[in-house]
Parts: sequence; structure tokens; C-alpha cells
Amino acid sequence: MLQQYCDRWIFRTRHQPTLAASEPACRRARGALVDAHQTRPSAAAHLSMDRGGVMLPFTYEQFVDVFATYNTRIWPAQVLAYLVALAILFGLKRRSANLVCAGLALMWLWTGVAYHWMHFASINKAAWLFGALFVLEGALLLLIGATGRIRFGTGAGPLGVVGWGFIAYATVAYPLLGLWTGHGYPRMPTFGVTPCPVTIFTFGVLLLARPVVPKSVLVVPLLWSLVGGSAAFLLQVPQDWVLLFSGAAALPMLLRKDSRTVPAST
Repeated sequence: MLQQYCDRWIFRTRHQPTLAASEPACRRARGALVDAHQTRPSAAAHLSMDRGGVMLPFTYEQFVDVFATYNTRIWPAQVLAYLVALAILFGLKRRSANLVCAGLALMWLWTGVAYHWMHFASINKAAWLFGALFVLEGALLLLIGATGRIRFGTGAGPLGVVGWGFIAYATVAYPLLGLWTGHGYPRMPTFGVTPCPVTIFTFGVLLLARPVVPKSVLVVPLLWSLVGGSAAFLLQVPQDWVLLFSGAAALPMLLRKDSRTVPAST
């Protein structure tokens, strides 16, 4: 609007000599407006300029910078996460639902508080909600483990194959794929302490449950597989692409097993 006003004023100065003195100033003002329009990005461009026009409340660089800061601050929690995973695998072998669920709960609680609330929320306000859901999932896992509402085995048949596949992917293939695709440490999600590998690992463990999995513990992992999995495609994080598939594959298998099995008394 101001630029159009300057154009009209310049036109008038050419036909009214009494206004000619103001023409240079008006031309300078118009030039400043044009320069500002060309050099200053809009709010929408700020949301999407880094990776393929993606409309997100943060840029790709901000996203990986959060991982860099987070991984640096929490070290050596990444190593301890693998020890927790070993404890979970030991619990599967011993068929200890308490140990398995406690280990998974620790991962979800840590990720909800330390990652979502204390770090990711600095660039995405939705992380406050994400963190609350992760804390809720951790509490549910503790509850079902303590009350004996779930049992585990070492896995057999198609569910066991897919379950162990997800476990192997989350613990081994995930970080290697991240390094191979150029996401070097510490600017990368790490196992056991960031949302996507925790969710994939959890789906793998739940596929080894018997005879059924309480539906309440499937809601948050499924939601995150949709949210995190779609964001992985938008932000071009290849190691997280399996997340979207994990929810789509695990949920029908778990529900199908539920429909065919009568829960054992506890």
C-alpha cells in the first residue's frame, strides 16, 4: 500500500512543479520498501525454507541443533540406554513382565521429560503435549507390568520375526543408517533417549507379548508413529521412515492376535 502511494506521489510531482522537491525523498522511500520486500523472508518462508517447503514451526537446522545440544548434555545416558535394553532382553528371556515394562517405562519417561520438555519444547510448543503423552505411556507400562496384565516370551511365528526385526533395527541398524545418510553424532537421534527409536523398539517388544497386549499401551506409540513418521519424511530423516511402517505393521498384528486369543487369568 505504501509503495503504491509513493508511485502515485512520484507521478504527481512530474506534473506539479511545486511538489518536485519531494520526488527524491519519495523515490528513496520506495527503493527501501522494494529492498526490504526482496531480502526479508516472510513468516511462512521461515517455517519452510530449509527442507523442501515444509510447513513446520522450526527449520531443519534448528531440529538437528536440538539433538546436538541434547546429546552433549545427557552423555553418557546414551550408553546407559543400551544397558537398559539389555535388561529388557534379559527380562524377555526370563519372562519377567516387571523388568521388561520397567525398562520400557524408563525410556518413555526419560524421553518425555528430558527430550520433549527440556529440549524440543524450545523450538516446538507442541512438545509439551508430546512430553505429557510420553510420560503417560511410561506410567501405563509401569502399571500393566506391576499388575500382571501382560506377559512376555521370546517370540515365535511371524509376530516374533517382526518383533525381533524391530528390536534389531532400533538398537543396531537405526544409528548406523543415520551415520550412513550423513546424520553424524551428536546431531542425530540416538537409541533409548529419543522418541522415534524408542517407539520402534517398543513395538518390537510388544510383538513378543503373550497372549495379548492391553490396548491402552498401544495408543501413544501408534500416535507417535504417525506424527514422528510423517515428520521424518518431511525433514528427510531416513532412519525414522521405519517408524511409520512400524505402527502400520504392528497394530493390525497385535489386534489380530487379541481377537484370536482369550486372555489368561492372572
